[in-house]
Amino acid sequence: MLKEYRICMPMSVEEYHIGQLYMIARHSAEQSNDGEGVEVIENSPHKDPDHGEGQITEKRIHLSSKLPVWARSYVPRFIYLTEKAWNYYPYTETANTCSVIPRLNIKIRTRYENNNGSSENCLNVNEEELKQRLVDHVDILTDPIDEKYYKKEEDLSIFKSAKTGRGPLQEGWRDTSDIIMCSYKLVDVSFQVFGLQTKVEDWIQRAIRNVLLLGHRQAFAWIDEWHGMTLEDVRNYELGMQKETNERIQAAQLATDETSKKSEDDGKEGKKGEGEDEDEDEVDGVKEIEELSITEKKEGSATPSPTSPAASNASNGSSGGTPQKTGYLASWFKWS
Repeated sequence: MLKEYRICMPMSVEEYHIGQLYMIARHSAEQSNDGEGVEVIENSPHKDPDHGEGQITEKRIHLSSKLPVWARSYVPRFIYLTEKAWNYYPYTETANTCSVIPRLNIKIRTRYENNNGSSENCLNVNEEELKQRLVDHVDILTDPIDEKYYKKEEDLSIFKSAKTGRGPLQEGWRDTSDIIMCSYKLVDVSFQVFGLQTKVEDWIQRAIRNVLLLGHRQAFAWIDEWHGMTLEDVRNYELGMQKETNERIQAAQLATDETSKKSEDDGKEGKKGEGEDEDEDEVDGVKEIEELSITEKKEGSATPSPTSPAASNASNGSSGGTPQKTGYLASWFKWS
């Protein structure tokens, strides 16, 4: 499924370079909790023979609880996407893969231009891709976001920047704004699994669109915090937020691992306890046989031989031919 999202912003491409880095770092930190979110593995300078100087990043996007209910039964508890990005601003490429779902691939190509989304083939895609491509204009002002993410200070219909004087935005702002740029994102989602392909690809595209909408709203709503920063300033901010986010995710996952280990230990203790109960049952069974034998002797009955049913029951730790209850529980613990 191939979609091109066009997201306009009331700023220049040069300003957006700083705003984007600030927004991604802070947004990732805010969305990282309970062992989920964005963990940065690598973030370093990179030089490409065609695109020149840039930055390469590798991230793990932990998202188990963010999956829809129908998808959780197909994946492990701590699933994550590996995201590799090559940033040669104003052009970037991003590839997302998942080791436990090898048939899932997400490729994003992005270019930024100082216009209102009017370029028809900004990313120079071929004729075949143009036929498949669906264009979606994302409006940071009018498109609805999930209520749980709404913040009054990020409502662009009332927000006004103290530093730049921009805002509040009004409907139709993309056609009237003096300063405007557009982020062109071509998102190619592929999930080659029969019966699930359309459903999964559609869900991923909607999830990506929601992230783009929220992130770009925040980039403008936070403009007074990043406007005036140099590239060095925002890189230092980025490194600090990445360190904080990584530590938070790793600590949460460590706590979860310890809880799981404790549960396993409790299970082993339970199994040991079952074994002790089994021994007690065997002793009780023997006592019952001995009492039965004494009673039979008093009544003049012969003592049962080792091959008799009573002796056989005694060796199984039960009396009167009743099966052992602990045998079932021991099997359950073995296979659970």
